[in-house]
Amino acid sequence: MIYAIVPWLDGISCVRLVRQVNGLPDVQNRKPTLATLILAALTFFTIAPANCASGASGAPPKLKLETESAFERTVHLTEDRNAAELKQGSPFLWIDNLPEKERNAAYEALRNGTTRIERRQTQNAGKEIHCPSGLIHHWEAVAFIRDATVDDVLRVLEDYDRHSEYYKPDVERSKTLQHDGDHFQVFLRFRRHKVITVVLNTTHDVNYFRDSPTRAHSRSSAIRIAEVEDAGKADEREKSVGDDNGFLWRMETWWRMEEKDGGVYIQSEVVSLTRDIPIGLGWMIGPFVSSIPKESLAFTMEATRKAVLAKK
Repeated sequence: MIYAIVPWLDGISCVRLVRQVNGLPDVQNRKPTLATLILAALTFFTIAPANCASGASGAPPKLKLETESAFERTVHLTEDRNAAELKQGSPFLWIDNLPEKERNAAYEALRNGTTRIERRQTQNAGKEIHCPSGLIHHWEAVAFIRDATVDDVLRVLEDYDRHSEYYKPDVERSKTLQHDGDHFQVFLRFRRHKVITVVLNTTHDVNYFRDSPTRAHSRSSAIRIAEVEDAGKADEREKSVGDDNGFLWRMETWWRMEEKDGGVYIQSEVVSLTRDIPIGLGWMIGPFVSSIPKESLAFTMEATRKAVLAKK
């Protein structure tokens, strides 16, 4: 799952907070380390002590119209590119766009078990799309599953009732809500722990398309994302959609599968939206936050490979 980090903290308040949350020894007279600052920033908005920083606000963010608009523009342009590529049939996998020598090396690495992941940036008329009060995360990954077919992959991806087995611990619960041919509406409960634990109830609308006997693709939209408070307890409840901590506001996914070279290549592209990072903390926390969606995608690719091979 995806996290973003929000509150402003001064160095001493960070140290006090880390000590308070994690039982660390008193380090008030020492210079806080980068790890300490990150840890404090991650945990701050969860407990938001009133005396942590004068004038600092622990109030959760709200999804703004201009934030959502920037994300929708990104999704629209990404959708257009995907549609054009699928219509012309090339490049079907993004590595096909690489120069020949690099492309051949990439295919060889994939066949040897490497998963290749890269950050993407959809531009509008050659310019970056500014997303006020939010962060757009855009990653794409490709991997290879030896001795597998497109049908093998589809049997795993479409088996939503068992996604909680295939993708645990990231997927805690899963259920097919509706199924009509190649169209699915599914429930997935995500859980991710990294200093803090975040639980999200999500509903996805998914369509699958068979392009040829050796190719297929899918398109998935998260049509509902709700953060769960006090997850697992008798009084757990969902926070209002768009009026939560902003860990994940939106998520769009594109999958492609191509059978060749004695197996099947799988590719997943994910565009997601989270809250932004306050001014002054980007240099410190930005790389850390950006690694979360990348790690989640890497986990998904490897879990898919394992599930496909286990079902053969």
